Amino acid sequence: MIAIFSDTHSSHGHALEAEALAAAREADVVIHAGDFTSVAALEAFQAECDLLYAVHGNADSVAVRDRLPATRVVEAGGVRFAVTHRSDSGETGLALFGRSHDADVVVFGHSHRPTVIDAADCLLLNPGSHAQPRGNRPGFAVLEETETGLEGEIRDPDGTLVESISVSTA
Repeated sequence: MIAIFSDTHSSHGHALEAEALAAAREADVVIHAGDFTSVAALEAFQAECDLLYAVHGNADSVAVRDRLPATRVVEAGGVRFAVTHRSDSGETGLALFGRSHDADVVVFGHSHRPTVIDAADCLLLNPGSHAQPRGNRPGFAVLEETETGLEGEIRDPDGTLVESISVSTA
């Protein structure tokens, strides 16, 4: 399983609870699209995950920025993920970012709004914020490998379905 998070915004810990915490602990790979805010939040996330691939966001402390890149590419479940916190050019900029990294999925954060957009060449995925939804529905994403790609969903921290996700590699 691949679990995807963003926008923790914590000064003291990972702020994971219920199904979100279970997903972080059980996932083979965890991707985080930035804004841990503090080293304590980053280290708490690392302590829960077997394998964490993260980028820093605009609200991260200098110490977090020193530990994490602004962007990265992750291969998991037969899918190529390009990860960034945000794009100043919106959907078009995110799609271009994905294409420039030959990505199947672009994982991003910043808006705290769970979002799945089919951008023709790649899927744009914002898991939302499990901790600080800022008027949006809280969220995180889980993906499972299938014969044809990845299937999954964005969920509330309690496990309630927000939106389904399908990534084809066939």
